[in-house]
Amino acid sequence: MSAVLPSIAPDIYRIAPGFRALSISVQAATVADERVGQAALREACEAVLAGQPAWAEAHLSAWSDLFRAFGAKPKRTPCSAEALRKRVLKDGAMAALDPLVDLYNAVSIRYAVPVGGENFAAYAGRPRLVVADGTEIFDTMKDGQPGSESPEAGEVIWRDDIGVTCRRWNWRQGVRTRLSVADSSMWFILESLPEMPLEALHAAGRMLTDGLEKMMPGVRCQTVLLSKESSDT
Repeated sequence: MSAVLPSIAPDIYRIAPGFRALSISVQAATVADERVGQAALREACEAVLAGQPAWAEAHLSAWSDLFRAFGAKPKRTPCSAEALRKRVLKDGAMAALDPLVDLYNAVSIRYAVPVGGENFAAYAGRPRLVVADGTEIFDTMKDGQPGSESPEAGEVIWRDDIGVTCRRWNWRQGVRTRLSVADSSMWFILESLPEMPLEALHAAGRMLTDGLEKMMPGVRCQTVLLSKESSDT
């Protein structure tokens, strides 16, 4: 199995010099325990309600500031981690969706970190974090029907050779690369800013890979840290 090595455009580090992320490539195995994700989700929600982690608000506030820096409105389109966390604080829990989605949502909630989960078999070429020119195509659903739209020029997006895979950095994932427990080739991206301690980012990555190993014994995972320093070497 080859590790997925995303490309991060130099413009991204000008917007967010301290941006760093974990890229986790996964070759799935047969699912032995679908309850792992639900258990992780319950525990993560309990941690949030107990006020953990202590740096969560500072990290999510930094993401809001970053969204404003490239023209997004975080109150209307917050980063994915903030949207999940607000739902937990409002409802006290989160309903199960899919064993795998539950697991990576649990990591996002527990560590206040945006986590993307992608069906890598649906990708064309390498994942790229770039500033949009506004002509890219993002596949979505409108009124229950497949549709498409384009990001705004200047918006930060994840994309591949076909089009946008996630809008506004980590706000909304596209339909084409959506992940489920039935997929075999997976890619996860955990995105952080300096307000999240680096050791916490690594702990979040271990929570994900440990959970995958419990869910599907025999799974293979490769983790790579992405940062400005690593891109300069």
